Amino acid sequence: MEYDTIILGAGAAGLMCAAHAGGRVLVIDHARAPGEKIRISGGGRCNFTNLYAGPENFLSGNPHFAKSALARYTQWDFIDLVDAHGIAWHEKTLGQLFCDGKSTQIVAMLLAEIERAGASLWLSTQLTELTHRDGRFVLSVQKEGTAHRIRARNLVLATGGKSIPKMGATGLAYDVARQFGLAVTQTRPALVPLTFPEGRFADLSGVSLPVRARTARGSFDEAMLFTHRGLSGPAILQISSYWQEGEAIHVHLAPQTDLLAALREARQAAGRVQLKTALARHLPGRLVEYLANVLRLDGRLADQSDARLTEICDALTDWSLTPSGSEGYRTAEVTLGGIATDGFSSSSMECKTIPGLYAIGEAMDVTGWLGGYNFQWAWASGHAAGTALQSPRSD
Repeated sequence: MEYDTIILGAGAAGLMCAAHAGGRVLVIDHARAPGEKIRISGGGRCNFTNLYAGPENFLSGNPHFAKSALARYTQWDFIDLVDAHGIAWHEKTLGQLFCDGKSTQIVAMLLAEIERAGASLWLSTQLTELTHRDGRFVLSVQKEGTAHRIRARNLVLATGGKSIPKMGATGLAYDVARQFGLAVTQTRPALVPLTFPEGRFADLSGVSLPVRARTARGSFDEAMLFTHRGLSGPAILQISSYWQEGEAIHVHLAPQTDLLAALREARQAAGRVQLKTALARHLPGRLVEYLANVLRLDGRLADQSDARLTEICDALTDWSLTPSGSEGYRTAEVTLGGIATDGFSSSSMECKTIPGLYAIGEAMDVTGWLGGYNFQWAWASGHAAGTALQSPRSD
């Protein structure tokens, strides 16, 4: 069977590409349903983009690579598509946009778009062999137990990264890239909870508070959650993309409060109040009790000198913590790293050395922040490749 374009992967990027690519297009995926990561995202409501999405919200070996695609298909373009399909949405914190209803509405919208474009979709289809000769990509696949041999002059890698293997993530795009001699940067879990020696924060499990989490390369003001295994919450997921093994993260426990000034004022007004009681007005009580053993938070406010209050506040606003690791790809929302961007056009997503080979979405070495940014990269890169494929090359 002959096609103009075969797209490996029926996720966000692959479906977006299929909706815009011209000619005979086939999307294949080993999963039983398309868009599974879309379906589970955002607690089932799909954080489908972010109002503030821009190149500065992405990590890559080449920080300029994402600029072209993001500029040519913006969050406003995707919002227009969502509106055109009558999908109601709302904004949460920090520009994050979610469906009012279910995330399956976004999947249905994309399927409607590829149907309108005349693209075909094969699910439960396993790739068994891939070759490239005479300007054609030749794929051997097993579709529901039946062998097929399909050919196309264009092949799009849209199978994502390694994150959430229970959803079928395999790193196939990296294997294909290496097969064709293309570079793949080091990959690791990103947007992932960080772990600590067992039991360290067990007594604090479930406690959440707004913090500033930072490393030498990034800083985020969002919520942090203590868990039985370590730390989670948006601030930690964000900083995990910047954290490196063996490195400490620094946590400001009261970023919205001048804690030293507040304690001095409280000492002036009510010196008999216990230090722990005063701190519990600004931090969760269970956290104060935990820190009391670490920082010797005993005595009344009146008993604390300026130097002692400064020492305490310095510890609370720059708490150094060294994770033992992360929860890994099992819970990571995305994969950091991927197919090196140097080998691809930033405007079309086409490989510079192998005409007809494209890579888009999470498969590439482009990783967004938490909050709809990775979906926006999927839409933008899928659109870039799809529109480039509308102008077929001469053989």
